[in-house]
Amino acid sequence: MQRPLGMVYTDLALETVQRTTEMPGLHIEEESVGSTLITRVFVSSPEAADHIDKPEGQYITIENRDLIKRSKKAQEQVAKSIANHLTNLIPDSGTVLVIGLGNRMATPDSLGPKVVDRLMVTRHLGDILPPEQRKNLRPVAALTPGVLGLTGIETGEIIRGVVDRIKPDLVIAIDALASRSIQRILTTVQITNTGIRPGSGVGNKRSAITQETLGVPVIAIGIPTVVHATTIAQETIEILVRELKEQHKFYQLLDDLGDNQQKLIEEILNPWVTNLTVTPKEIDVFMEELADVVSKGLNTALQRDSKTYTLLTDLKA
Repeated sequence: MQRPLGMVYTDLALETVQRTTEMPGLHIEEESVGSTLITRVFVSSPEAADHIDKPEGQYITIENRDLIKRSKKAQEQVAKSIANHLTNLIPDSGTVLVIGLGNRMATPDSLGPKVVDRLMVTRHLGDILPPEQRKNLRPVAALTPGVLGLTGIETGEIIRGVVDRIKPDLVIAIDALASRSIQRILTTVQITNTGIRPGSGVGNKRSAITQETLGVPVIAIGIPTVVHATTIAQETIEILVRELKEQHKFYQLLDDLGDNQQKLIEEILNPWVTNLTVTPKEIDVFMEELADVVSKGLNTALQRDSKTYTLLTDLKA
């Protein structure tokens, strides 16, 4: 599917906000914890939602550039931040259904299934554990529905069928995302209470997974794993312009093009490179490590009682 010239695809609300001006109904907060930068974007009006092309709700972006260095300290910080923010979004009790979106056989798209592989699934343990341990146990179920090309069934249809059957109080969807910045690839986690539209970041929109479509609240967790080739070209030009526009009129001319830069790049690269997406060559290693980070944060938030968490860890081992 060809996307319109000049359209920059991104799943990150932070990146759309950074390309707009302040307006009513749009509030941004920033906080640094160690080497981790946390940005919270609150969209509270239809006008703001329409302006940034994101639904009303809360978007939490957790960034740590040391993740790309495979820093254990950075991984621990991010996992803890995920757990803390999810704890504020998740109700204290009730059944949770975790959905691992994506294609297990396509490495950059395998985050969801890999996280579910590490998830502490507990919904079936209610009649097995002693009563004193059962009372602190949150029922957690998991599903990896695959993708339309492998199943022939819309992912949203599979999820709706399971939700109708087991009636969870909350759905958490995990998916790989697309970014418009090279520096956010594999270094950023987005958490939002607005649900998710799988494939939107690469122009392959599928049925939305939201409270409106499922009838229960939906939290989405994602990590950017790919970037468009046109984005790399544009980002390179932006850096050159920023560094050299004072030295030569040519670069000032490029700066004056503004949003037309993207259209010009796509016209040059069309038709073969426009839809090309790029991912790091070590993506297989990073996906395993980041799945660990997300699953640790998720397990900690879902099973908040320390004794229950320890018990489940032992059972899983």
